[in-house]
Amino acid sequence: MAFRDQLVPARWTPAAPGIISTVDISTTDLNAMPARRPDPLPALPLPVSEFQILLALADEERHGYAIMREVAFRTDGEVQIGPGTLYGSIKRMLSSGLIEESDERPDPALDDERRRYYRITALGRRTVVAEARRMERMVRIARAKRLLGRPEPT
Repeated sequence: MAFRDQLVPARWTPAAPGIISTVDISTTDLNAMPARRPDPLPALPLPVSEFQILLALADEERHGYAIMREVAFRTDGEVQIGPGTLYGSIKRMLSSGLIEESDERPDPALDDERRRYYRITALGRRTVVAEARRMERMVRIARAKRLLGRPEPT
């Protein structure tokens, strides 16, 4: 038995002997391929608003206004995300799978039922970690160039 016959099922016949075209590859073949985990690196660098939103959601679920307050508090007011930027970013992040809307709600007596709560996804967490590491490398470079004080030993 030829090596080729061991790899290809007997019922399969190529479009022309010895030639395999893309037409010969079925969707079943494609579905049998192992799924790859989405890689966060192509999305980097993140826009400042998306990075700040992911940081705000890294430790707990929040609604939009709470995200805006957390960002302003954590940055001592240096970063202010307005409603237009916030909800535009949330829309993009929902569609790209970085965050998701939460089904869990606080006690209705303590909360407005119209509020939507958001949480970070596994992809969002990998992405924000990758972005933080990227920023950390940039800070090391700035220190090495004496832009931020003495360089750290390597």
